[in-house]
Amino acid sequence: MQQGGRLYPIGIQTFEKIRNGNYLYIDKTQYVYQMAHSSSNYMFLSRPRRFGKSLLTSTLEAYFEGRKEQFKELAVEKLETEWTKYPVLHFDMSTAKHVDKERLESELNLKLIEYENVYGRGEGEENVNQRLQGVIRRAYEQTGRQVVVLIDEYDAPLLDVVHEEKDLPV
Repeated sequence: MQQGGRLYPIGIQTFEKIRNGNYLYIDKTQYVYQMAHSSSNYMFLSRPRRFGKSLLTSTLEAYFEGRKEQFKELAVEKLETEWTKYPVLHFDMSTAKHVDKERLESELNLKLIEYENVYGRGEGEENVNQRLQGVIRRAYEQTGRQVVVLIDEYDAPLLDVVHEEKDLPV
């Protein structure tokens, strides 16, 4: 389908693919700028299914990585003056749907290895919590910048693991 010569981005959830392709993009980047410049250190965004959470996460990733060229002719181009590049840890948990606790830990392990290849792994860091904390600390130490952690599809593994009877408190 087309609108004014542009294609509808049906099934495309990646900001870069939409911006580099001939796809219609509804500019909400002023909100990205507002979120990035709020006084909050943490944000939790819960929206209904098919409401653009993955696209927003991808947009935030491009913004925090300082990819100014991707935002040409969008609202944030006029708002942002610094385009600081931050270390971004983007965890797409869509690969962890319908998994048990062990498989979830395995998925997290694979995702952490990717970032440990960039920022290193500390001695004695064994479980995923220790390793994530270590990656964040080293990313900050190596870049001198705050670390941005984006988690997309956070609910996919949570719904499965939470419902495991063996993990429920008695």
